[in-house]
Amino acid sequence: MNLFDWVGLAATTTGAALLHTLTGFVFAVLAAPLFLPFVDPQRAIQLVIIVSTALSLVALPGLWHAITPRLLLRLGLGSLAGLPLGLIAFRHANPVFVRGLVGGIIIAFAALLGWRSSGELHGPFGERPGLEIATGLVSGIATALVGMAGPPVLIYLLLAGAPPRTVRATLLSFFAFAYAVTLASHAATVGIPTQTWLSAGILLPFAFLGGLAGRPLGDRLSTDAFAILAILLLVAAGLYTLAAAAAVVAQ
Repeated sequence: MNLFDWVGLAATTTGAALLHTLTGFVFAVLAAPLFLPFVDPQRAIQLVIIVSTALSLVALPGLWHAITPRLLLRLGLGSLAGLPLGLIAFRHANPVFVRGLVGGIIIAFAALLGWRSSGELHGPFGERPGLEIATGLVSGIATALVGMAGPPVLIYLLLAGAPPRTVRATLLSFFAFAYAVTLASHAATVGIPTQTWLSAGILLPFAFLGGLAGRPLGDRLSTDAFAILAILLLVAAGLYTLAAAAAVVAQ
């Protein structure tokens, strides 16, 4: 990689980490598509997984008391079940297809959140063990395939009416578990090149810098502001990813 690529990766990592700590979910959603101009899809996804694992651990202090252990357990069990399916798809998926899939997931995710915010959906889900395990299953597949554990879990939490602080705490603790397991699985099955580990090590200080800057801001977000910020970020990232995939197809 040249200097321009490193600057782009560092800037993306810092900004995505700040917003990740602010909202609890957005690092992979932003970094996965924005890393693609600088590195190939497989390396981009593995970088996202490595940095997300470290970033979630750094962002968790101060949020432990907002975690719901039973919810986290069920999400974790579902994620473990979905992980092997995602790894199989990761090994055989076409890179252009993966880009399009990421963009489509993000856009659909943003549309659903916007639909909820407009009042079309009423009433909380409450605790539904089966639905929580299913949410974890989808998240496990998405984590291994495209490095994005957050969208399925965030949809469930927002539809359940959870306040922003609970959403952030649950997502960050779930990420710390899901990404760590996914990272170990990638290393054992797909393999992670030495250069990818070195690149992640260089990017980690930028991730920590953004994460520390976002922590005090996250506690000040109202529920409405949180939802609006989430939707805007998702729409922007989704459109960018779909455009990148379309550009490759058109070549």
